[in-house]
Amino acid sequence: METPHTTPADDDAPSKSQRKRDMLELQELGEQLATLSSARLDALALPDALRTALDEYNRIRAHEGRRRQAQYIGRLMRKVDPEPLREALREASGDSRAAVARLHALEDLRTRLLADDAALTALLDAHPHADAQQLRALLRATRAEQAAARPPRQYRALFQYLKQLTEGGADDDA
Repeated sequence: METPHTTPADDDAPSKSQRKRDMLELQELGEQLATLSSARLDALALPDALRTALDEYNRIRAHEGRRRQAQYIGRLMRKVDPEPLREALREASGDSRAAVARLHALEDLRTRLLADDAALTALLDAHPHADAQQLRALLRATRAEQAAARPPRQYRALFQYLKQLTEGGADDDA
């Protein structure tokens, strides 16, 4: 029901409490973004002011200073579409279905490479820029490591090489 002081547009606007919840959610999203590596932040195409604020947040050690910087980041986040940023956080944490599927595909590729040399030929055909010598050395070292029942250092190095090869080196951290 309309009163003389309200308009239909006022009824559609979010309440002050809802606006505050939205603001705090953006602030928390900004704090989570600050935990990402520089390479991942660079890939997000953030506005310069937001990127600078995130870098500054990581430099600040005082509790009150970090709190104020987080509020500033939240204010800057209002001007940015948060959905791509949320997806980037899910990718970084491995919660994204696409990220999990890529990791499983890489694990399958590594298993095929260790089991069959034909898989190596297929991989080199698919990725002609790959360093075949380094890949063969990693495979030999991984097989020797598994035969000797040593800790899986080369096994992990092979995975990282495959990840870098298939993703074009976009992700530095695993």
